[in-house]
Amino acid sequence: MPAPAPAPADYFAFYGLPESFRPDEAALKRLYYAKSRETHPDFHATSAPDNQAEMLRQATLNTDAYRTLADADQRMAYLLRHHGLLVEGQSEQLPPDFLMDVMDLNEQLMELEMDPNPAAVGPVAAEAQALADTLDAGIEPVLAGYEQLPADHRPAALRQVLTYYLKKRYLLRIQRQVATFAARS
Repeated sequence: MPAPAPAPADYFAFYGLPESFRPDEAALKRLYYAKSRETHPDFHATSAPDNQAEMLRQATLNTDAYRTLADADQRMAYLLRHHGLLVEGQSEQLPPDFLMDVMDLNEQLMELEMDPNPAAVGPVAAEAQALADTLDAGIEPVLAGYEQLPADHRPAALRQVLTYYLKKRYLLRIQRQVATFAARS
């Protein structure tokens, strides 16, 4: 019987920080450097092999945790995965109202694909950016206030963040397509 997979690391607990979409970046950096000094393999070169292996594991965990938590997009995806809301390979459904909002953008992109028009790229890019800005403004209070929410309110906030995350990824694909058309012009 194979051994069970190890539980994924809790990066916030590793640093002793509260779970947050907006962690204290200066504190995160200080903790990262402190853990780096503490666990760097060079400082444990003469210790027992099992201690060396543990320090290497801790140093790797420190690097992975910092890279993830220091980047807002990676941090958001991490928190959603950590709470079981974002599962690799699982297809997520976008809300129908959002799909209706972006249907016009998709139609404009198809037109640009069939009939390249450099003058039409700017308005499509502006429309996509305006939609992204509206999404960002709508989720900001949830992201900023998450840390202070009572535990029983966090699942609803996380579902809002998941919806935002999926919409944002979809819009990023549209924005990349627009950038491709702009580069061709």
